[in-house]
Amino acid sequence: MNGVVRIRGLQPEAVIGCYDYERTVKQRLEIDLELTADFSLASDTDELAHALDYAAISDHVMSFVSESQFELLEALSKAIIDQIFERWPVSQVTVHIDKPGAVPAASGVGVSLTLTRDN
Repeated sequence: MNGVVRIRGLQPEAVIGCYDYERTVKQRLEIDLELTADFSLASDTDELAHALDYAAISDHVMSFVSESQFELLEALSKAIIDQIFERWPVSQVTVHIDKPGAVPAASGVGVSLTLTRDN
């Protein structure tokens, strides 16, 4: 029984961007995650040990992104997914990253990436 855990509104600050001025300051990002996993055992036992611990996932993503220094949102998206696949039993991850203020005429710009675990 597959289900999706959604984590919305993570707001880490990170060095992100390709321009020189972006490499000297941290910028706030907005990250949403969608994690597909088997809910069977968690729904039968009602125990956190059998579920995705979204607090632990959120903490890890916040820390990882805050310490990162990518140029592109695309590369950061892939790295976040790799981190999640290495640590949690998920079959698919979607990452949405918005970079508010990147384009003055827009309320934000961003990317979305969805990857399925290779078995």
